[in-house]
Amino acid sequence: MHQNIGFRLSRLPRQWRAIIDRRLAPLGLTQTRWITLYHLWRLGDGQPQCDLARAIGVEAPSLVRTLDQLSEQGLIERCPCDQDRRTKRVFLTQAATPLLEKIDDVVNQARREMLAGLSEDEIRQLDALLEHIENNGLAIQARESDG
Repeated sequence: MHQNIGFRLSRLPRQWRAIIDRRLAPLGLTQTRWITLYHLWRLGDGQPQCDLARAIGVEAPSLVRTLDQLSEQGLIERCPCDQDRRTKRVFLTQAATPLLEKIDDVVNQARREMLAGLSEDEIRQLDALLEHIENNGLAIQARESDG
């Protein structure tokens, strides 16, 4: 049974994103675009590009192409940081707001459907267990990068 946990933990995010991707496809959004917009919206305007990349889990250079596309669509703006001119901060435009509201609706609906049949207590317990597993993983990474 324990052997299946890792496989389930790796399959679930892919399955979750696939459901959301399929539902957002009519809006012309690729996975990288909607995830970038959604993270920026949740993190707050003015995020440095490197922090946004870290939050999404991609390398900063990989994010640049997506940001270029979102900028061309008029959904974001990049501005130099006042403290460090080499750093670009990312801001959502007004045009992004209705799209983000649709993304949020789709994500929330998918979450409700994926968690259907679980009580609030079970969802809290699941969240706590996943946090515990994530913290164990972070501790392993820290130990292995120090050694």
